Amino acid sequence: MKVLLQRCQNASVTVDGQVTGKIDHGYVLLVGITSTDSEKEINYLVDKIAGLRLYEDDEGKMNHSIIEVGGSILSVSQFTLYADTRKGRRPSFIEAARPEIAKPLWELFNEKLRDKGFTVETGVFGAMMDVTLTNDGPVTIMLEA
Repeated sequence: MKVLLQRCQNASVTVDGQVTGKIDHGYVLLVGITSTDSEKEINYLVDKIAGLRLYEDDEGKMNHSIIEVGGSILSVSQFTLYADTRKGRRPSFIEAARPEIAKPLWELFNEKLRDKGFTVETGVFGAMMDVTLTNDGPVTIMLEA
């Protein structure tokens, strides 16, 4: 499982002209799932995301977590995180989980984030989405389990 985390000032997802998720302050999580992922990987990443100290204190050091600053999460399923571009010019997505595996795991991931107390907005699984964000910092981190 891969999660590309971007700290943001604001973000939204639009599908067919309709906003499906919007946050003002927090993290945008682009979530990639592979066929071998399970609840174990989800639990690890949820705990990691909740505990990461990516917000500055009064001295400008990253010492505060998203929980401490009251941030929200925008979660977007992103199978292209498993693109293999080593051969040819067209990426292969063979490592990405099939939708019938990925969708329930992504939904479980989002539910476990909510269980931690986060407000979690989402995109629409499998849809063509327009994602907009103002990256804060910029801070962008790749997490893997």
